[in-house]
Amino acid sequence: MDATRKAIVAVALADYQALQNKYVLHLHDLEEEFQEEYTRRRRAVVTAVLQSRPQVILKSGTEWEVLLDMDDHTFARHFRIRRSRFEQLLRLLQERGLNSKHSHGLPTLPVPKKALMFLWYMANQNSYREISDKFNISQSAAHTAILQVLTIMSGIGPHFVSWPRGCDKWMSSAAFQRTSGLDRVIGAIDGCHIRIQRPPIRGGDYINRKSYYSVLLQGIVNDEGCFIDIFVGPPGRVHDARMLRGSTFYANWQEKMEDYRLLGDSSYIGQAFPFIITPKRDNGALTDADHQQNFYISRGRVIVEQAFGRMKCKWRRLRDLQNTRMDIVVMIIMAACFLHNFALETVDGCDEHPTGCPRHEDGNE
Repeated sequence: MDATRKAIVAVALADYQALQNKYVLHLHDLEEEFQEEYTRRRRAVVTAVLQSRPQVILKSGTEWEVLLDMDDHTFARHFRIRRSRFEQLLRLLQERGLNSKHSHGLPTLPVPKKALMFLWYMANQNSYREISDKFNISQSAAHTAILQVLTIMSGIGPHFVSWPRGCDKWMSSAAFQRTSGLDRVIGAIDGCHIRIQRPPIRGGDYINRKSYYSVLLQGIVNDEGCFIDIFVGPPGRVHDARMLRGSTFYANWQEKMEDYRLLGDSSYIGQAFPFIITPKRDNGALTDADHQQNFYISRGRVIVEQAFGRMKCKWRRLRDLQNTRMDIVVMIIMAACFLHNFALETVDGCDEHPTGCPRHEDGNE
């Protein structure tokens, strides 16, 4: 082959190789376009299927009406109040505006169902997810219904907690005289820590001397362990004596106490509260009469610690409040105090500590 032919063949081979390379690049571009189109169409199909298929929420709980068919003992064990008391509470809530209407286009919830959810919420530490599963509703519906009942409960406190008058004071005084040997005593006062999460605002104020975050409850109880006055909301680091001075009770204590007295612990010693009988500090120089007096005071005032303990055992929501909204925290604590008085006659043994309340870890001091 002469040189001219060799040159022609070489040029032809080069052109062929260039065309082949262009063809390969074209195939690669077609493959990428196909893959992108396939991916786009696949996403569109999946989105259309998901949007066209109705959402199904599986609930394992039974129909709520079954809960109303429980026998009295079982009902009280689960909801912490007797059936007769539940009917009274239901009527009271309805009178105060609780109805079956529901917002945001959701199905209506019967009033008994709302009341049962509220009691279950207060008596347990279940999350809204668990409550919604048990009562076969959405989490948002459970939250809305429970908050509605809490709001109503916080506005009807005098129906549950009220200061004694005349004859009631005399009867309480006689009862304390029998148990403690002290005269003119109508109640015992103390503070109680309710565990919470650290609030987002001034959270450091809520850490108490036991190094956890809490809100304080001041309670005054009569001889039966029934709250006759409560004050809720001070941060956990506040001293009991300071909380008393800032309470609504202290503003008109003379009118309420008259010539009667309360029993208190060492937190109120030397704080110029003439209506509180406190024990004497044991500095090693106490007489036998002083020791006897301290014993009588301790035996009489233990009833307020027992009241806090029973309340936390029965209404277990108080053991650890996971709300950071302080207004809801206060409403829950107030509701627990109201329910404590309302269900005081429901006396059942505590499954967790049958030897008696309170538990040490509840932090009732």
